[in-house]
Amino acid sequence: MVESEQTSEQWIRLEQSSSVNGFTISEHVIAERINYPESESHPSNDGDTSFAARALSAAGAAVLSAVLVNPLDVAKTRLQAQAAGAPYSHPLSNMTSRMAFFGPTMMFADLRCSPTCTRAGIQGTVSICPPDCFQYKGTLDTLYKIVRQEGVARLWRGTNASLALAVPMVGIYLPCYDVFRDRMEVFVDENAPIMKPCVPLVAGSLARSLACTTCYPIDLAKTRMQAFKETGKKPPGVWKTLLGIISTVSSTNNFQNNLQSYRVLWTGLGAQLARDVPFSAICWSTVEPIRRRLRELIGDEANAVGVFGANFTAAFIAGSLAAAATCPLDVARTRRQIEKDPVRAVRMTTKQTLIEVWRDGGMKGLFTGVGPRVGRAGPSVGIVVSFYEVVKYVLQHKLSTS
Repeated sequence: MVESEQTSEQWIRLEQSSSVNGFTISEHVIAERINYPESESHPSNDGDTSFAARALSAAGAAVLSAVLVNPLDVAKTRLQAQAAGAPYSHPLSNMTSRMAFFGPTMMFADLRCSPTCTRAGIQGTVSICPPDCFQYKGTLDTLYKIVRQEGVARLWRGTNASLALAVPMVGIYLPCYDVFRDRMEVFVDENAPIMKPCVPLVAGSLARSLACTTCYPIDLAKTRMQAFKETGKKPPGVWKTLLGIISTVSSTNNFQNNLQSYRVLWTGLGAQLARDVPFSAICWSTVEPIRRRLRELIGDEANAVGVFGANFTAAFIAGSLAAAATCPLDVARTRRQIEKDPVRAVRMTTKQTLIEVWRDGGMKGLFTGVGPRVGRAGPSVGIVVSFYEVVKYVLQHKLSTS
């Protein structure tokens, strides 16, 4: 009888302990899901947010980023295009062009880089600036000359293409990265735990390749819109730029097949993938450990501000490092995209382009535009990733409290 009572008491105590521990564990899991919605150690948490919701939040982040950092993108493209030989002098700076435009009895013409330029000299009946007025010498000099010669609005040249590109590009990229990462982490945990650090690298590369290939023609149009100056007329938009590329190829005798005409819309895709896949691999393999460490510092007090701060800091550092490391590939991609000879554009390879850049400008040529590229990539990646993760956090927080 005594033994029975003792056994009963032990059972009751064990049952109470189990229920208390069970409650504590459940509470801890809920707290983790609220505070760390995108944690690598809990890949299933993203399942609470639909793919459409994640795509929408990513697209919103991309739109914000595209508008804010577009001037640096324009400066970078102009510097790289100038190094590739794009003409930035006044279109009427030589006598033949002026005669064709004004006629043989032309009167005085003001061809200064801007109405306020005091460096212009008189050549016959023409007031024209020295050549270096039209040459870009750095990021700030490029931004200054674009504003002075073309107006402030030209700093946002190609923004419509950036917006048209950002929504599908990031709407595919970030949600696909989440899906690939979560599925791969489950597989790796079960089969090869030692490979888990490689998951962000592989998932980011696959997602970026898919997004780049799908949206590449718009990126091609954006680069051409930013690279070339249009004076005296309204610059063409996205569709006119793409149609101009196709019409140039269609008029060439070497391209009889109409299907081949559209191939030129993917000119430079190899260089784009050669740039973006390593960029994405470096970026995500840097983002994940940094933000994991920052989350550990935040602890159980995580909120929307904490999620934003951890993700923006990690993504800013990762984006800057990845942009600097892949700058030579960005130079090659720009050269291939601005090539106007359709035959040469199709036949060029990334390796040949890099060799050509090295031969013309050495190491300095390979890193042309690295300043504005890094200055653009850090804030851009930071805004996109942090905005995306904050929206995911808010949506998941609402789901967990509803």
